[in-house]
Formats: sequence, C-alpha cells, structure tokens
Amino acid sequence: MFLDQIVADRLSQQLFWYLAGVIASLCIVRLAVNRYGTGINHIPGPVFASCTNLWRFFVVWGRRPELEHIRLHEKYGPLVRLGPRVLSVSDPAAIPVIYALHSGFVKSGFYPVQQTIAKGRRLYTMFSTTDEKFHAKLRRAVSNAYAMSTLVQFEPLVDSTILAFLEQLEKRFADKPGPDGICDFSRWLQFYAFDVIGELTYSKRLGFVDRGVDIDGIIGNLEWLLNYAAIVGQIPILDRVFLKNPLRLFASRIGLISSNTPVATFARNRIADRQDVEQGQEKPASTSDGKRARKDFLSRFTEAHHKDPQFITQERVLALTVANMFAGSDTTAISLRAIFYYLLKSPDDMESLKRELWAQRENGTFTDLSGLVNWNDVRDLPYLSAVIKETLRCHPAAGLTLERIVPRQGITICGQFIPGGTIVGCSAWTVHRDALFGAHPEQFRPKRWLEASPEQKRQMENSLFTFGAGSHTCIGKNISLLEMYKLVPALLARFEIEFADASKPWKLHNAWFVKQSEFRVRLRRRKQDD
Repeated sequence: MFLDQIVADRLSQQLFWYLAGVIASLCIVRLAVNRYGTGINHIPGPVFASCTNLWRFFVVWGRRPELEHIRLHEKYGPLVRLGPRVLSVSDPAAIPVIYALHSGFVKSGFYPVQQTIAKGRRLYTMFSTTDEKFHAKLRRAVSNAYAMSTLVQFEPLVDSTILAFLEQLEKRFADKPGPDGICDFSRWLQFYAFDVIGELTYSKRLGFVDRGVDIDGIIGNLEWLLNYAAIVGQIPILDRVFLKNPLRLFASRIGLISSNTPVATFARNRIADRQDVEQGQEKPASTSDGKRARKDFLSRFTEAHHKDPQFITQERVLALTVANMFAGSDTTAISLRAIFYYLLKSPDDMESLKRELWAQRENGTFTDLSGLVNWNDVRDLPYLSAVIKETLRCHPAAGLTLERIVPRQGITICGQFIPGGTIVGCSAWTVHRDALFGAHPEQFRPKRWLEASPEQKRQMENSLFTFGAGSHTCIGKNISLLEMYKLVPALLARFEIEFADASKPWKLHNAWFVKQSEFRVRLRRRKQDD
C-alpha cells in the first residue's frame, strides 16, 4: 500500500507538471499568434500590447489613457499598435478614409457595452448599435429633430434653464466671502447641461439646477456606467459575463431584479405623463417656467412613432430619449468646463472675448439686461467661435479611439496595408496634436483660428474630430453648440469669474469621457457699466 501511494503521488505530480506545461505552452503560442499572426506586426507599439488586450485594459483602468496614446504617437508616429488586432491612427488624413459614408468600416464591440438596459432589454441607439443599416434608418427617422433650423425653435427652452442657472449661482455664491462663496463650477455646469437636455427632451428640467443636488443619483449612475464601459469595452466579451449575461437579463425581465437606470425611469415617467396629456387626462405640458411647451424631442420622437410604429416603437422612443440624456449632458458639461478653465488660465484671451461681447452690447445687438443672447447674434462672432473651436480641439470630450473594423479586403492607411478584421480608430486627443493645426498644437491659443489662411482654416475645421466624423458624426452636435454659444456670453455678462485658488489645477478622469473635477471659482455680480 505504501509503495502504491508513492507511485500515485508521483503520477499526480507528473500529471500536474504536464498539464501546467501544456497550459503554459498554449499561452505562449497564443501570445505569439497575437503578436505575429494578425498581419499587423509591422506596426510599432508596446510589446505587451501586441500580445494581449490586457495592455489596453490596464491602460484605460489607469484613467488617463489619452496621455499614453499621445506619448506613443509622439514616439512611434501616426500608426500605433494598441492590441493584437487594434491600431490607433493620429493622421487627420485618415479620418475620411475610416469614417466616410459607405466606407465599409463598422463599429467594434466597444459600443454595445454602453447599451442601457430597461426591464431586461437592451436599448438600441444610434451610438450603441453596430448595425449600419439600422443606424442609417434610425438617423433618417429622427435627424430633422436635430437640425439647427429646428433647434433654434428650442431657444426659449434653453433660455429658461440659463436664467434659472444664473439665478441660482447669484443666490448661492455671488459676492459671498469665505467658503460660502466658492462654487464647484465643474459640478454646477453639469447640473446646467443635464437640465437643458431635460428641457429640450421633455419640456421639463430634472431639477439639478433648482435643487443643486444629483437628482435620484443620475449623475453618479452615469459616472458608474462610463467607468464600467471604458474598461470592459477594451475586452467586450466581459460585458456578457458581468452586466449583460442572459441570466441577469432574464431575471430583470421578469422582475426579480431591477436593471433600470435612474435616467430610464425618469424617461418612462415623462413618456407616461405625455401619454396622459394626449388622452386628455391632464393639462397640456408646460415648460419649467410655467409657459406653454413647444414641440420638444419627445413630441418629435412620438410623431416618428405614429408615422412608423413598426420601426419607431414605444421602446425605441424610450431609447432615443435616454440616449439624449446620456450623450447630451456629460459631453456639453465637459466642453463648458474647458471653455471657462482655459479662459481663466489665459487672461488675454478672456479680455479679447469680453471686448468682442461688450462691443455687441454697445452697438445694441445685446439688449437683454438678464444677459441672455440670441443664437443668431452670436453664432458668427469671430473670437467667441475661435475660443469654442480651440477648446473643442484642446479638450475633446471623448478620450478614447472611435473604433471601427477594417472591411474584409483590407485598407491602406498612412502608407501601410491593414488587413480586414483589424480594429482601427482615431482619437481626437491625438489627431488634434497634428502639425496641421499650426505651431505648438499642445497649447490653447484661439488666435490660431483667426490667423490661419482660408485654406488652412478649412482643413483645421474638417479635421476637428471632437464630434466624430462622417455618417456617425454626433447627431447632438448642434445642441451642444447652441448651449455653449448662449451660455458663455450670458455668464460673462452676469458675473466676473475667477479661480477660488489659482494654484490648484483641476483633476481629469478619463472614463471614455475626459471629465474634470475640482474646478472651483468665485463669482462677483457684474455691474452694468463694468
């Protein structure tokens, strides 16, 4: 028996080491295939990145991947390998190749990770779908609602939130000494952006500005989702294990667990309210300031539903309104924070912008004493436009590559052949560092847009990648621009703004969107003759 036990133990040890050797050999073979067998081993990049997607997983986990991407492109050039089948492209000339209409490139698995779940079902939107035909059909169905000619009709809704925002800032912070006068501008600008998109979508603010708190944890939930999507999106199969596994979705569908987000719950309630109005059970909807509501996004999506109920189902109306809230709040807030932060860091640019705005007031263009301005009066102001464009260039909201899959026949990019199936993408953070934008592209300098020749300015504008490009250009781009062009003059007309502590920079956190925090200011009520 003793000898039998010894033999058994030795056989077990040998079997263990044999299996360990087999597993190790398979792992080495897999890593070697990843590095050398995908047809892109001629593209430079970190060795670990060429072997496994774990490299980009942990880089994104570090929350400042845009800095690493900038460093790699400075080291290796316009093409950098970020994974076994993943490339980053920083050459602006690649944008029309990758993102052009009918280019054959489709979205990668990164995007479905960001699909919102409501009652156990995925909400498919233009942003989160990888189906090009579905995307094109849905965009055609609702694109008119996002046209600038339509959005101008929404101006009173934007004005309503701007006035509420200015009043809350004045009441809570203006001219107050000590800690009571310190405004967390990063937080309050997000409150503004959320409530504007609420007005535009439902003719009803969510209450962020009026109450000064994160209503129902909506902002916190969105931050969690972005943190999750940014990391898990680097290895999308993990999403089917964690958040969207069949068992969890089924349990949510039958009511055992809740996977609804606060935004989805809010949207369902607003849609239910609107249906009651249509059935004559309530008075017509009104805006937050008590005035009769204009046609908001929900009204327009509902009209699309009535025209084509088979495609624009009630669930799709919900998805569209939820997408509005998610996509239209954080990105605009990020841009607004960056505008004011850069202006406070660049006093000369702040003064140049003020001179342009005050000139409009003196010649009678700006007449509203509250500080409100009309879109048509500001849309073509040269310095304001230069400040906004330069901000969008220096601090684009999205901080990762917009991934696409190379079509089967392959493509030549930056003089290199890239085989089909490879994931390629541009990031605004690297594209905007190109020499095309002039000297010192790493610096905030609005005058580059005024000094450029007409041809260079056209190229710069065509290469501005903040809102994406081609058929997948952010459909809410005009909403964001409308908000920025109206709020910046209104805030500067109402307040003198300064850092609460100029020695403390803001903090950045890249969870798909490069969000800023700890941007604190003091506000002084501006006199009319200032």
